Amino acid sequence: MFVIDNIILVSAILILLGVISSKLSARVGLPVLVLFLLVGMLAGEDGIAGISFDNAEVAHALGTLALAIILFDGGLQTPTSSIKQVWKPASALATVGVLFTAVITGLVATYILDLPILQGVLLGAIVGSTDAAAVFALLRSAGIHLNKKLKSTLEIESASNDPMAIFLTVGLLEMLVNDMPVGLGLLQLFAQQMGVGAICGLLIGKVSVWFINRIKLNASGLYLVMVTAFGLLSFGLSATLGGSGFLAVFITGVILGNSKFVYKRGIFLFHDGLAWLGQITMFVVLGLLINPSSLVDVWLEGLLIALALIFVARPLAVAPILKLFGFNNRETLFVSWVGLRGSVPIILAIFPLLFGLSGAELIFNVVFFVVLISATLQGSTMPWMAKKLNLVESPPDLAAATLEITALNDIDIEIVEYTLSDVSRVSGRSLSHAALPESVVVAMITRGPSIIPPRGSTKLKANDHLFVVLKPDNRPFVDLVFTATDKTNHQDSHLAHNELKVKGVTLVGDIFYSYHMHIDAPEEISLEEVINQKLSGEVSKGDIVVIGNVQMRVITMVHTRIVTIGLKYLKNPEKRLLKP
Repeated sequence: MFVIDNIILVSAILILLGVISSKLSARVGLPVLVLFLLVGMLAGEDGIAGISFDNAEVAHALGTLALAIILFDGGLQTPTSSIKQVWKPASALATVGVLFTAVITGLVATYILDLPILQGVLLGAIVGSTDAAAVFALLRSAGIHLNKKLKSTLEIESASNDPMAIFLTVGLLEMLVNDMPVGLGLLQLFAQQMGVGAICGLLIGKVSVWFINRIKLNASGLYLVMVTAFGLLSFGLSATLGGSGFLAVFITGVILGNSKFVYKRGIFLFHDGLAWLGQITMFVVLGLLINPSSLVDVWLEGLLIALALIFVARPLAVAPILKLFGFNNRETLFVSWVGLRGSVPIILAIFPLLFGLSGAELIFNVVFFVVLISATLQGSTMPWMAKKLNLVESPPDLAAATLEITALNDIDIEIVEYTLSDVSRVSGRSLSHAALPESVVVAMITRGPSIIPPRGSTKLKANDHLFVVLKPDNRPFVDLVFTATDKTNHQDSHLAHNELKVKGVTLVGDIFYSYHMHIDAPEEISLEEVINQKLSGEVSKGDIVVIGNVQMRVITMVHTRIVTIGLKYLKNPEKRLLKP
């Protein structure tokens, strides 16, 4: 038997144990990273399996690769709408917040461990970033729903603060080991890391979208491989040029995730699984690297530093920033508490070992202990804290997931799944009265285990799943039809700027129920009848009727019958009748 045979066997067993342990996360209230670390520690030299592993370079290489994949997947899942909404507070937390956290924690570590001040701040920088995967894995498993602004702030901060922590760690190590000047040298390193990383991320992201949509591969599986390769290319190119590979790979992921390209849904699922594999591999390997007996020697110091980080450094760094951007006290307290440390600090703790820094083993052991305390204490109490601060909201009524048509470069349509709630506008109404835009087709309806044929007489019910075939331009209109009822004035929404095209036989009442668009006419008559009544003479294609603030335009006709009508709100409505 070859050595690789044993390695494959052990690796498979450890990965399976990691996957199985993830099922325990919600039950025991711990982030999966803690359980993965425990699996590695139990398999280590002092554990049950007795596997000896002390190669820091291999651990660093595996950890870096895994982290790049995790950040790439995080970028793919990050909508630009979230970034636009909270980029200011999130970027402030990811930069200034990390710096303040590092300095405060570092000063505490300097005193507790009796270290030189730069080494103490180095330890603070290593534990400066938070772990997005751990935070939201817990929130999802516990069924916690936060408001969009708060959720987006936590997501963007956690996904984007790693490059700052990495920069501070590398910069401090350069000063400690290679005598890099503190002022200008550090500033140049920052500009190089962030500038090159951002440029490479943007460049590779744009090129990858263009290339993926133009190349035609014979094997569909190669598209998944190609997207992964572009992510790694972004990381490798940036790192080779002296930039932040982690920032670059995240930006590339964001650009890809918010663009249209073939096999997008399958690629998302593939990278979600790849990110989980990366997390399991990384944490198990890091668990193997630590010697549990060495943690006993630093438990008191590690506990004190962890408590200082959780209760002093993080709140002092977060509160002023969030106050500046209008967050209330409850939201500020929650963000302060959600400072879960995870994969990045442990990987960064390997850097001093690689640089050959004196006292590197002490820093590694303390950081490992701090991560365990942070993940255990904050992770187990996070859902309770969200409920205690009254930040938990009802789950969204609409759960839509875009399914895939693989020939996206040939036909411009999507298949979208909608889940109706009991307050959706069309719940309790027949499908023919949904007033869907023209060319939109309901392909299938599932109700529990049953498949319901989509007919005009089919009455829609809460929890029905509708699979709708539509063009992307019609998606906002269909979203309005299947979302929950509300009192929103949709004149300020998509209808205010775009024309809704519906069939001429659509009833006036159905337009109101589906879109809250009021047309001053009896509910039981059709739009075609409304136009015929207003136009006493012959109706022609292109004729326009304005009623109140609603414009009705004849788009297509068959002989004398009006087939398609365009509806749109007018900003300056005037009752008038126009002939082209």
